[in-house]
Amino acid sequence: MIVCDCEMSGTDPILHSLVSIGAVDFLEPSRQFYAECRIWDGARIMDEGLAVNGFSKQQISDPTKKPDWEITKEFFDWALAGKNHTIGGQNVSCDIEFLRESARRSHINFPLAFRLFDLHSMCYLHMVERGVVPPVEKGRSDLGSDEIMAYVGIPTEPHPHNALNGALYEAEAFSRLLHHKNLLPQFAQYPIAWKKS
Repeated sequence: MIVCDCEMSGTDPILHSLVSIGAVDFLEPSRQFYAECRIWDGARIMDEGLAVNGFSKQQISDPTKKPDWEITKEFFDWALAGKNHTIGGQNVSCDIEFLRESARRSHINFPLAFRLFDLHSMCYLHMVERGVVPPVEKGRSDLGSDEIMAYVGIPTEPHPHNALNGALYEAEAFSRLLHHKNLLPQFAQYPIAWKKS
């Protein structure tokens, strides 16, 4: 699995642009990817989106940065070099749609599979199997990234969000949910709540 996290200039893959991609190879966690880019010409920018990822309008429009399509292609090449390049992450369908739209807009082949590993679903299932009631708000699952990290026993991801940080935190959460063990050295000090020592 390739654990992927993207940061964007907004929430709509048609109107907004990628601004960074971060990823961790779950089978070989020292193999990591991180790249920032400039938005495509004409992409819209949401102030709320930039508040989440901490980029400024100047940073995401910087003409010295690679264009979004170029880091998308670099990410595809990097991901396909892994033994298992099925994509996983938190709210990963959103990341995939941005990658797909970047490829479509630039006439790049989209080589990733349709099957995904969704962290939210895995954590929800894990909670139910343990008899823990997942949080629900207004009739919908309210199991966000912060709640998942707390559940698996690691700190919440620092704000503003960074795509590589997101991928690292998500990879650690996947490991704890799937294998009941620590994956990355920076999280080794945090015990797994449900695992008896």
